[in-house]
Amino acid sequence: MRRLMSLVLFFLLGLMGLTLALAQEPNAHQAGTKKESKAQPKAQTKSAKASTTAESSKNASKPQEPPLAPQEMSIAERVHVGHLPCELGASVRMTADANAPGYFNLQGKGYKYRMRPVATSTGAIRLEDEKAGAVWLQLANKSMLMDQKNGRRLADECAHPDQVAFANDMKVNPPPALIEVNTPSVQR
Repeated sequence: MRRLMSLVLFFLLGLMGLTLALAQEPNAHQAGTKKESKAQPKAQTKSAKASTTAESSKNASKPQEPPLAPQEMSIAERVHVGHLPCELGASVRMTADANAPGYFNLQGKGYKYRMRPVATSTGAIRLEDEKAGAVWLQLANKSMLMDQKNGRRLADECAHPDQVAFANDMKVNPPPALIEVNTPSVQR
């Protein structure tokens, strides 16, 4: 029994030593790579470095936008842009991106989003910033900005002058009720 226990202990110690050796091996490889890169002569000139830096900063500042489908472009054409006052004294600024047709920048107090149109089944105009989780909904009479990640509204009752006119028209000429509760049933 003692012999079996010492054999198992010897095996476990060997296994631990192998594990430590494998864990240290990537570090040894990286150190060798660093030494090799230091040993290489610096062949790049200052102008080559500057052009590489300029290209990388251009690419970093300009995000790669996926192209929009024709349906999304038709949605983008109907988005209200400009300064939109909202409830409680808040406001947002929606601007179209001249460099990326169909994309919008939405800015308010404490937030800035990059929005793209998304098709809906209801016909409402919907813009999204998927990374940030922001959703802009534009209806005929008002618009709202929602934070989907935190489940709250950031701005509500935002209205372009066209939306204000539509809302006033709805007050004067209300649309017919969709469901009439007090309608008499038709006798057959």
